[in-house]
Amino acid sequence: MENKQATLELGTKPVGKLLVQYALPAMIAMTAASLYNIVDRVFIGQGVGAMAISGLAITFPFMNLTAAFGAGVGVGASTAISVKLGQKDYATAQNILGNTISLNLIIGIGLSIICLLFLDPILRFFGASDQTLIYAHEYMVIILLGNVVSHMYFGMNALLRAASKPKQAMFATIFTVMMNVILDALFILVFKWGIQGAAIATILSQLMALMWQIKLFSNKNELLHFKKGIYKLKRKLVDNILAIGISPFLMNVCACIIVIFINNQLVRFGGDLSVGAYGIANGIAMVFVMFVFGVNQGMQPIAGYNYGAQKLDRLIRVLNLSIIAATAIMVTGWLAMQACCRMSDFAGDKN
Repeated sequence: MENKQATLELGTKPVGKLLVQYALPAMIAMTAASLYNIVDRVFIGQGVGAMAISGLAITFPFMNLTAAFGAGVGVGASTAISVKLGQKDYATAQNILGNTISLNLIIGIGLSIICLLFLDPILRFFGASDQTLIYAHEYMVIILLGNVVSHMYFGMNALLRAASKPKQAMFATIFTVMMNVILDALFILVFKWGIQGAAIATILSQLMALMWQIKLFSNKNELLHFKKGIYKLKRKLVDNILAIGISPFLMNVCACIIVIFINNQLVRFGGDLSVGAYGIANGIAMVFVMFVFGVNQGMQPIAGYNYGAQKLDRLIRVLNLSIIAATAIMVTGWLAMQACCRMSDFAGDKN
C-alpha cells in the first residue's frame, strides 16, 4: 500500500529530507493563507471602507479564540495519530480519526451557539466601538454560523499531514485561498455585499475544500479512512487528544488576550483607525510567523511517528533542525522589517 509505505518512511528516510518534504508544503500553504489576509483587507478597504478594516481587525482575536479550540483538537489528534502509526497500532489511529470528527462537530456547533448568544458583549470586550461594532457584528455572525465548517476543515488538514499527505494538505489550503480571493472579488466588488460578502467567501471556500478532504478520507484503500464504529467518543482517546492539544490551545488563547489589550488601548488613545493600522501591520508580521507555523506543522508527524517507534535520536534530530529553521526565519524577518523601516524613514527625510 503506497500510503503505508509513505508512513513507514517517517522512521527510515533522512530526517533533514523529511523535514523539507513535510515542512515546505506547509510553509507554502501558510504563507498563501497569510497573504490572503492582506488581500482580504484590500478588498474590504476598497469595497467597503477604512472603518470596515478596523471592524475586521476587531474580529481577528475573536476568530483566533475560536480557532484555539480547533487547534487544540487538530494538533492533539494529528500528533496522537502519528504516535500510533509509529507504534504500528493502525486500529487505534483509525479510532482517533473518528473521535476527531466527533469532537470537531461538538465543539464547533457548541461554540457557535454560545458566541452568537453573547456576540455584541464579546465584541465590545475585544475592543469594538460604536463605529466598528456593526462591521464586526455582520462579519462574525456569518463566520460563527459556519464555525463547524472551519473546525472540520482545519482539523482534516492536520489529519492529512499525520496521514503522510503534506502535499494534499497544501493543495487544500492553496485552493481555499484562491477561491476566497475570487469569491471576495465577486461578493464585495460585484454583488456589493460588503463585509458580509468577505465572511461568506471565507466559509464557502473552506466548505469546498472540506468536501475534497472528505472524499480523500472516504477512500477505503487509504491507511486512514472513514468507516463505521470509529465515531463514538472514547474517554481514553479524547483525554489523550486534549492532553496533547492543551499546549497549542493555551498559546492561541494567550495571543488572543494580548491582542485584546492592544486593541482596547488603541481605541482609547488612538481611535478606530489605529486599530485598523495595527491589524495591517500585524498581518504583515504574520507572514513570517506563518513560515514558522509551517515548520512546526511539518515537524509534528515526523516527531510523533519516531516517538511512537521509540527512535529518539531521530526525534531529537528533527526537533533541533526545526528550532534552527524557526530561529533563522524570525531573525531574517526582523532584519527585513528593520531594513524596510529604515528605507521608509530615509524616503520621508528626503521629502
